Order: sequence, then structure tokens, then C-alpha cells
Amino acid sequence: MSTDRLPGFGMAGTRGAPGPSRLLTRALARPSLPATVGLVVVVVLFGIRAPELLTVAGAAAVLEVAAPLGIGAVAVTLLMVAGQFDVSVGIVAVASALVTALLTGYAGWAVWPALGVSLLCALLVGVVNGVLVVNTGLPSFLVTLATLLVLQGVTLVGTEEVTGSAGIVGLSDSPGWTSAAAAFSSTVAVGDARFRISVLWWLGITAVATWVLWRTRFGNAVLAIGGARHAARELGVAVRRTTVALFCLTATAGWFIGTLGLLRLGGVSAVPGLASGVDYLVVAVIGGCLLTGGRGSAVGAAVSALLYAVARQGILLAGWDLRWFQALLGVLLLVALLANGAVRRRLKAVPRS
Repeated sequence: MSTDRLPGFGMAGTRGAPGPSRLLTRALARPSLPATVGLVVVVVLFGIRAPELLTVAGAAAVLEVAAPLGIGAVAVTLLMVAGQFDVSVGIVAVASALVTALLTGYAGWAVWPALGVSLLCALLVGVVNGVLVVNTGLPSFLVTLATLLVLQGVTLVGTEEVTGSAGIVGLSDSPGWTSAAAAFSSTVAVGDARFRISVLWWLGITAVATWVLWRTRFGNAVLAIGGARHAARELGVAVRRTTVALFCLTATAGWFIGTLGLLRLGGVSAVPGLASGVDYLVVAVIGGCLLTGGRGSAVGAAVSALLYAVARQGILLAGWDLRWFQALLGVLLLVALLANGAVRRRLKAVPRS
């Protein structure tokens, strides 16, 4: 099943319909379309208000914001397609980076073994989230919100107890730092701008996620769980195992985001940075995910992350109050929710065999 084609949205389902209605139906069948339209609008708007946004340096700044956000949003999108939520991605990024920093800065570990341990810690969080959701039936939003609160308290208190401050800096002399930085924070100069390797990671992860959803048995299971969980279970889909795996995926994305930030800055703060777990959910919804599951697009999440970054950087470059960004993000989310509501109504109207 393709995430860009839904039952009842094909040509046969609209045969004989008026032209505008047919175009609207086709538009609603594309999860990434609202984000794409929004991206075009904000590029034109802020391209006029702040022309430097359209320069090479402006593009580099936009992509630096979009890449880590997009990595998290793609993972959250896969989970939302299965009908679940995870708001703990942002704090997992902070907590895993702090584990790496503590092991390298205070225990004297090399960077790569420390990264391995922090990845295992992140995966443990994913397993706990997934197991709690599938075994208790509790809403995943509330389970991961509890995880967020626990990790936030532990990281704040623990970091201050060990280091006497809310952050750890000066890690660039740690063994293995150079090779890890080359893998996660190297840059390429283009004119007067520098593009980070995180952009390549983002594009690669988006491509792999798209292939997984469209072309693999695991992707079919994800779509089936989100579209009709009970029917999927009756057909032999490993609902519990797939759900836990998806929570491990979002936790891994959190670790990846934390690692990118740690190696870029040479340190970490116990306070969550740019993107919280809610931001990833917002980006996923704007990218075309249904809150009820069964529909979504990794490409849509990537485009939505780019929309988010362009709007944020455009507002900064235009000299506007940054609080307008929150208002704009709310408008985009509302539009996406209205579009998703139209899709849900269309799906309910389609006869099922």
C-alpha cells in the first residue's frame, strides 16, 4: 500500500465528477501537498521581505535547522502512521547527549564507546515506552509525556549533581572526537556558506523511510496497524512487536539528534533546545499524518520540516518578533488539521469490501 494513494482516491473513484472536484480529491490523496503549498507560500513571502533568505548562506541556515528537525519528524511520522504518538523525542536527544558527555568528560571514555552506551540507553527508553503502550493499553501520548517528565527531572538534577551546572562543555579534546565529528558534524563550504553533513543524513533517512513504508513488509505492517489494528492482528500482523520497534525508532532518532548537537557544539545543556517532542508532532501533522493513523508520508515530514525552518529563519531575517513564528506555526497546524479532517471524512465514505 502506498502512502500517497488511498482507497477511493483513484481515478475510478472520481469518474464522472466535475473537474474541480476531481482535482480536490486528487489533492487530498497526497499527504505531502499541504506542506508543499505552505513551503511555496513562505518562500515567496519571506523571499520578498528578507531577500537574504534566498542566498546560499540563507539556504545553509535553513537546512541547518531543518535537518535535525526532519530526522525526528520522519521517525515520529512512521509511528503516527501506526496510530501512536511520542512526545519524548526531544528529551531523549538531550538525555542521550548528556550520557555521552558524562562518559567522555568525566569518566574518560573515548567518544565512540560513549555513543554506543548512550544509544543503548535511548533504545531502553524506546522499549519501555513501547512495552507500556502495548501491554497496558494506555494512550501513547500520556505514556511518552510521563517519560518526558521523568527524563527531564533526572537530567536536570543528575547533571547538576555531577557537574555543578546545567551543562557540560569542552569535550572536543576527548579521544575519538575528530572521527566522530567528521561523521556527524563536518561541513562543506559553498561560497560564503557552510552546509553540514546532517543534511545528507536527513535526506538519506527520509529516502530509507520512504522505501520502508512503500516497499517492505514492515511498512505494510505499519500501515495496516494504523488503518485497522484489529483486522491487522487477525491477519497475523505482529502488532505488538512492530509497535515496540517503532518506539525504538523514535528513541534512536532522539539519540541521533542529540549526537548531532553534541558534536556540533562540543558540549550539551540539560535544557531542551530548539525542537521539543511537540514540535516533531506538529511537523508530522503538517506533513500529512492523520491523528488516527493509517496515513502519512516521510517526504511530507521532510517538506514540513523545511517549511518550519524557512518560516523561522524568514521571521528572524525579516526582523519580526519571533513570537510571530509560533502564531504562524499554529495557523499551519490548523490548516493541516482541517485538511486531515476532510481526508478522514472521505475515507469513511468509501465502501469497504
